[in-house]
Amino acid sequence: MKKSIGAKAIIQPNPVLIIGSYDEIGNPNIMAVAWGGICCSQPPCASISLRKATHTYGNIRNSKAFSINIPSILFVKEADYVGIYSGKHENKFESLGLTPVKSDVVNAPYIEEFPFVLECEVLKVVEIGLHTQFIGEIKDIKADESILDENGLPDIEKVKPFIYDHVGPRYYALGEFLGKAYSIGRKK
Repeated sequence: MKKSIGAKAIIQPNPVLIIGSYDEIGNPNIMAVAWGGICCSQPPCASISLRKATHTYGNIRNSKAFSINIPSILFVKEADYVGIYSGKHENKFESLGLTPVKSDVVNAPYIEEFPFVLECEVLKVVEIGLHTQFIGEIKDIKADESILDENGLPDIEKVKPFIYDHVGPRYYALGEFLGKAYSIGRKK
């Protein structure tokens, strides 16, 4: 029997997304978010939801662009750090020794050390309540060659992303391979 626990902002797991943006004077900034993901396939779009109080919120409103950086498990401490501290008070790239790279496609920086990056131009802004959702059209994806499979696409086992449990709050590495999608569930 299931027990009601009420209406809460819980879904498990959450992705760990590090958002890159520029402030009004061109300083690069990064911030961790867990409210986000792919939201449309044509045009390819991703969404992130931010509180207005964040430095990144104002940056994206002004620049109309952001990057979504996917860290590998090697960068779990850095990902946590950028979710704790504000770019209003420090340059988190410098504090962590990470390298900002100016996108050649959108007005946002991305993180050189992270293996997988989506470069997004703001398509739509949706005011929801405490959070504002930014829907960004994916203009390009940058991926380290070392994470690409034989088809030239990111291999999740090579990316080594990790997930966030909002309830914990805790981070987890991904688990074992369970089966091929669009195959394992087919009728025999």
